[in-house]
Amino acid sequence: MKSDIEIARQANMQPIVEVADRLGIPEAAALQYGPWKAKVSLDHIASLQDKPDGKLILVTAMTPTPAGEGKTTTTVGLGDGLNRIGRKAMICLREPSLGPCFGMKGGAAGGGFAQVVPMEDINLHFTGDFHAIGSAHNLLSAMLDNHIYWGNASGIDIRRIAWKRVMDMNDRALRQIVCSLGGVPNGFPREAGFDITVASEVMAILCLAMDLEDLERRLGNIVVGYTRDRQPVTARDIEANGAMTVLLRDALMPNLVQTLENNPAFVHGGPFANIAHGCNTVLATRTALKMADYVVTEAGFGADLGAEKFFDIKCRKAGLDPDAVAIVATIRALKMHGGVAKDDLGKENVAAVKDGLANLGRHIENVNKFGVPAVVAVNMFSSDTDAEYEAVRAYCAERGVEAVKCTHWAEGSKGTEELANRVAEIADSGKARFKPLYEDKLGLWDKVRTIAKDIYGADDITADKAVQDQFKQLEDLGYGHFPVCMAKTQYSFSTSASLKGAPTGHTVPIREVRLSAGAEFIVVVTGEIMTMPGLPRVPAANAIRLDDKGQVAGLF
Repeated sequence: MKSDIEIARQANMQPIVEVADRLGIPEAAALQYGPWKAKVSLDHIASLQDKPDGKLILVTAMTPTPAGEGKTTTTVGLGDGLNRIGRKAMICLREPSLGPCFGMKGGAAGGGFAQVVPMEDINLHFTGDFHAIGSAHNLLSAMLDNHIYWGNASGIDIRRIAWKRVMDMNDRALRQIVCSLGGVPNGFPREAGFDITVASEVMAILCLAMDLEDLERRLGNIVVGYTRDRQPVTARDIEANGAMTVLLRDALMPNLVQTLENNPAFVHGGPFANIAHGCNTVLATRTALKMADYVVTEAGFGADLGAEKFFDIKCRKAGLDPDAVAIVATIRALKMHGGVAKDDLGKENVAAVKDGLANLGRHIENVNKFGVPAVVAVNMFSSDTDAEYEAVRAYCAERGVEAVKCTHWAEGSKGTEELANRVAEIADSGKARFKPLYEDKLGLWDKVRTIAKDIYGADDITADKAVQDQFKQLEDLGYGHFPVCMAKTQYSFSTSASLKGAPTGHTVPIREVRLSAGAEFIVVVTGEIMTMPGLPRVPAANAIRLDDKGQVAGLF
């Protein structure tokens, strides 16, 4: 059996200008990064604004397990499937982060015969977007410390600095640091730390900005710290947002690539869904909707994280109206939620599948709360049996949702024809009545409680008095209308990764609240979730190398 990277290397790619031409993008507007990838100019994007929008389809999933669900693979497969049945479709994905690529995952461009290419480029430095985001973020960090060093005209209380530094790698040693040691020439010593780049507010801003003007406005609104009387100091106050925008000018342009079947794909932006909002850029999605009749996009991890944020943050802020949802499930993951160990997943176990279906059922219920009709895409593995699939199909049918077998990993678009037909039928039906889970005017604490109770199945939320006071302070400062972005483990509806299935009766502890004034949401950190991950005991990087031919090996 060929590996993902071997399949990707055998792809018959088309020059990216030909892919762009099929979308009506002139060669001058396709700014090439070599023959296989290009950025689409902002001027061309602006010229599309009067065109009608296509149908928007979200791909989400059940709660992830170590067995893997293949959400990105299914997104690519569905996009290829829609093109196979004669629909003009495009996909929109996030860019992979180097942290997971060299840590847990080894790559994130799909898999098998449902991939975006050039796979190695996408998984490594791609077009440099993440480097630009890190540079812009750390420029603000440097200007902040420099502002303090040269007199602190804004009166920032260095005990209340809210802006960390970032890097695009998992590195637990940098979570908490002390900076500016070494005496007077090096500034004022203080506690600080690093987040991973995908958790940066600059990443979130890039992914929510409508254009360069909106990008600069949002960057200027970033709150970097507070004065002694707790008034916010912004990036605009220290005159950093103009230079940050310059660094991000090219990064804002969507990246155009292709699937193995030469269908167009935007791969742009990459916030994590467990610590950020988990969606590709608004600009890429809105541009794709002007270029294609159907746009398939994904949101990170399970529907309790990525889909909730897609609906409550991205769609709310960008005015998007999704038309259909595909919820990815695997029989292997259902077995794990039913109590089966990873090493035993190859054995038929219908009882365990039925026990694990409560997890899928909760996700179906949650998607229904947003008013968007769904279909379940069952990503099939060779070890799955007919009896196990029948248990899934019957369970979904009882809940008024169709479950469709998908074999795109092995067969490409041929394996998603049925899914594509069903999704197109749902999207064309006009049945979607999208609505966010909560209203803007609801208080911040109540927004968090609504998500915890209605999406996570929790009884309530809890926080110490200092954190509760933060909610009130943010409302007093005028940020109470913002949506909330929950930072929570992806492995459970609860904040404990060990609680599988569909737990109820638990409490969600709020550990920290962070204002993202430029992104225009409030980050609520729960449980033990970290915004700077660590590498695992055996990182994927251990197996990544250059082979005798100078090619990358070990990247999937």
